[in-house]
Amino acid sequence: MDWLKRMNEALEYIENNLDGKINYGLLAQKACCSSYHFQRMFSYMAEVPLSEYIRRRRLTKAAYDLQNTEDKVIDIAFKYSYDSPTSFTRAFQKLHGITPAAARKQGASLKAYPPITFQVSIKGATVMNYKIEEKEAFRIVGFKLSTTLKDDACYREIPLFWKELAMSGKIGALGPMINKEPFGMLGLSVCPDPFSNDSNFDFDYYIAAPTDQAVSEGMEEFIVPAAAWAIFECIGPMPGAIQEMQKRIATEWLPSSGYEYGSAPDIEVYYDEDGTKADTRSEVWIPVVKKD
Repeated sequence: MDWLKRMNEALEYIENNLDGKINYGLLAQKACCSSYHFQRMFSYMAEVPLSEYIRRRRLTKAAYDLQNTEDKVIDIAFKYSYDSPTSFTRAFQKLHGITPAAARKQGASLKAYPPITFQVSIKGATVMNYKIEEKEAFRIVGFKLSTTLKDDACYREIPLFWKELAMSGKIGALGPMINKEPFGMLGLSVCPDPFSNDSNFDFDYYIAAPTDQAVSEGMEEFIVPAAAWAIFECIGPMPGAIQEMQKRIATEWLPSSGYEYGSAPDIEVYYDEDGTKADTRSEVWIPVVKKD
């Protein structure tokens, strides 16, 4: 499976560069997707953020060096991309529970996080309803949040953003503006640089209406580019249902679909005002291109 092979090649690149700089843009290119999509897929599949996985692997290797070499702590700290012995000691103690100096003693108890590999697993017991559609470019107007994939912060910040806009009445102001397809409230994840080398990867998230109406004060507009979209039906309360669907798309559908991520934004479409109900209806749109 080409997709699985590319993901494991990206993992191999990480492993070969733990003692140097890791180029996140190159990682994404190896996986044939954007930096944003690679980090999201990794988080879904490994159930740990990419930055945290790299940190654990580096500190695992550092523990081995402390016990099996005469290298100075400061040299090991720099080797694994820490700016100072102090920051290295802090991170090492947080992971292993002891200081680097204590790790050199015989019988020291340490934690090891082995390198991971991605393999095919049998899933898909629950049906996924989807369709592939070509869409022309369309305009949205709404509110923007600048967030980050660092430590999965976006998964905490985006639900809070929805809550804050709802409580302030701003989402209510967007509703009457919806007059274009797909005729629902939208959540868009927009990547400023598809192959960014930013290990934290900042991106913009919009809560917006598809509309031809004017931009009101405090709002911003964005043109969603023309693209092919895989559109997935999602039923369930928010935000859990939409997050679970995004995870299933990355780990179950995409590997065997014959498609790859495109370069347009990810889109969530919300058709029901009350997102707490068990039958809340929404959609997940991901941009796709047919594999060569």
